Amino acid sequence: MKKKRTPSEMVAEQNSIRISYHEKVCAERMKTLFKTIDELKKDVKEMRADMNRWKGAGGILILLGGLIGSIFYFFIK
Repeated sequence: MKKKRTPSEMVAEQNSIRISYHEKVCAERMKTLFKTIDELKKDVKEMRADMNRWKGAGGILILLGGLIGSIFYFFIK
């Protein structure tokens, strides 16, 4: 003969199922968030490397522009 379950036992079982489902959903979301954060970190590193390259190129262009301007000034004056 089956033991009759009380309403509080049924509620506890139902809550247990809902909590385990919620934990699965949260775990999947956290995994997605961590993956996205890792991708963002990688993108920031790449952007920082590009910025450093352009800073060097900009410095060279300013130096060459100053040198060319000085030569023109010397010959025009």
